Amino acid sequence: MKEHYDFSSGVRGAVIKTSKEKITIRLDPEVIQWFRDQVQGGGNYQSLINDTLKAHIKQQGEPLEATLRRVIREEMQSVKLSEAA
Repeated sequence: MKEHYDFSSGVRGAVIKTSKEKITIRLDPEVIQWFRDQVQGGGNYQSLINDTLKAHIKQQGEPLEATLRRVIREEMQSVKLSEAA
């Protein structure tokens, strides 16, 4: 071990840059446990959650705005039908 180390050119912060964003999310305990159980042989349950969300997004195909418009139309139609009855 050296007597003196020069950290004058050191930089604070994360050592590894990542394209992922750190957030806080609240999930039900049973959801988290299910994902943890899936990776018991090794792996990262948070990465599994991320992969699952990405797969779901790709599967949906319909943009959020289109989904909202469709749901609103369906709800308005059901209200019109119930008022007519």
